[in-house]
Formats: sequence, structure tokens, C-alpha cells
Amino acid sequence: MTAPTRTPGEVLIAGVPWPVYKLTAIAVGVLVLAIVGLATTSAGPAVLAAAASSAVVWLGLSLFHRTSDR
Repeated sequence: MTAPTRTPGEVLIAGVPWPVYKLTAIAVGVLVLAIVGLATTSAGPAVLAAAASSAVVWLGLSLFHRTSDR
């Protein structure tokens, strides 16, 4: 079995290379979840805002991410 290879824009998590932009999107989502959850004290808006912000960051940053197979 060979060791996983990673490019400069990736981080190894449990032996699996993850692009940094995906981790950034997850971090933004968690931050928005906490902020909106504390501000509204309601789970619904917090979850929807976190999902929307994560999706926007994920898709936006993926446009600038370059992989070796392109």
C-alpha cells in the first residue's frame, strides 16, 4: 500500500488529502452556526445560514483551486 500523496493546497486528515478550501468552508459554516445560533437562539435559522454560507464559500473558493489533473 502506498502513502497518500498531497499537493501544496491540501491537508492530510486521517490519511486522506483534503483541499484547504473545503476545510475553510466547513470552518466558516461552524462559525456562522455559532453566531446566528447565539443571536437568534433558534436552531432553524442558524442551520440554514450555516449551510448557505458553507456552500457559497465552498463553491466560490473551488473556482480558484487548481488540481494536478486539470
